[in-house]
Amino acid sequence: MAQEQEDFIREFCDLWGDGTAETRPQVERILGMMADDAEWQLWVPGGPVFKGKAALREEIERQMSFASHNKLNIINIVSSDRIVMTERSDYAVVRGVPMPHSMVAVYELNEDGLISAWREYLDTADLAQKSGTSPQQRLEEAGQ
Repeated sequence: MAQEQEDFIREFCDLWGDGTAETRPQVERILGMMADDAEWQLWVPGGPVFKGKAALREEIERQMSFASHNKLNIINIVSSDRIVMTERSDYAVVRGVPMPHSMVAVYELNEDGLISAWREYLDTADLAQKSGTSPQQRLEEAGQ
């Protein structure tokens, strides 16, 4: 069971792109792997939470308007019961600026094996420094 869950999350991460300008997040397939009432917290603590497929779609499409070259690189993955945790070294180009960043993402799966909650733990000050914005500006950009 653990291997299936981990493979599911590997596939989910691959759907965001291969790091080239030509690939874009595969929104329909991404949403198809999420429960109807799924929640995504962009960063913990204090980041915005998007709940439900309509809100998730809107946030993914919003990010696609200014980010490209997405690549979610799993370094380590571990799971137990319905929780899968990944240590990642991700890459994206945001508003023309390369934004490599490290994070831990926690995925909760429901009884159907779909993602019901997804939380990302990362250093927002690091991203703000790379982008030339403040953590507060990042909150405002995310609609919070």
